[in-house]
Amino acid sequence: MKNSEVNIGRATEADLDGIMELQAENQHAIGGMLSANFSRARIIEMMNEMPLIVARHGDHIIAFLMSSTRNVNEDVPIIRAMLNAYPGTASAYVYGPTCVSSEERGKGLAQAMYRELRRLEPGREGILFIQRSNQASLRAHEKMGMCEVTSFVFNGNEYAVFSYFG
Repeated sequence: MKNSEVNIGRATEADLDGIMELQAENQHAIGGMLSANFSRARIIEMMNEMPLIVARHGDHIIAFLMSSTRNVNEDVPIIRAMLNAYPGTASAYVYGPTCVSSEERGKGLAQAMYRELRRLEPGREGILFIQRSNQASLRAHEKMGMCEVTSFVFNGNEYAVFSYFG
């Protein structure tokens, strides 16, 4: 997707600073909705295994959508909990996290990044979790055609597990 201001595409290492900055601004501990905080090295590892999609406004990263093989993040406790609740198909991958800067929410960026990821990974199942209290994200993912398959509790919070096929 491309318009006069926003470019949606696969991230490169040149995008890492912007991804790290946006991730830091949206951590759960400071009021954001991200449940994980990935190191720069982990993000590079994820980028090498699966597409990491970004939305750019000029050179500025305004949104990202990470994806990873199940093996890359099996050491992340919340991802392990999700996969224990619903492992998916043999070729399934972990979708997310998705993060859109606060100024850019509601403009269709999450959906555009999702379409790009599906285009790059056709026919594969994506599995994700969303905290039950994040109603905006639950609605957005349902609108994108994803289906809730189960739920789990982690650190006292309830999460919905969604699945979709590319």
